[in-house]
Amino acid sequence: QVQLVESGGGLVQAGDSLTLSCAFSGRPFSSYIMGWFRQAPGKERDFVAFISWNGTSTHYTNSVKGRFTISRDNLKNTLYLQMNWLKPEDTAVYYCAANARPSGSVAAAGEYDYWGQGTQVTVSS
Repeated sequence: QVQLVESGGGLVQAGDSLTLSCAFSGRPFSSYIMGWFRQAPGKERDFVAFISWNGTSTHYTNSVKGRFTISRDNLKNTLYLQMNWLKPEDTAVYYCAANARPSGSVAAAGEYDYWGQGTQVTVSS
């Protein structure tokens, strides 16, 4: 069974940086496309970023383009999200997600089969 464990969240000030990690176990990591999603209080879970099996293809939601970078290390079975120039509106619980057989939009939460427990990111102004 696939397990995902996020880490790296915290409380930072606007303009600061954070790097989130997602440790993957249970199946071959390189067989899964990966995504980051976030959920603010009272809101739906929103797509943040996607990365392909080998890391050659990425996609971001418009609000984080140029500030966030998704990456993966298939030897370490770990997914990353480097977040720069953080804004208060980035405050949310961040989740990593895995999908072995994508058939639709990689930005759709319903496409992903496995989820981590989430890590809180709070950005103060």
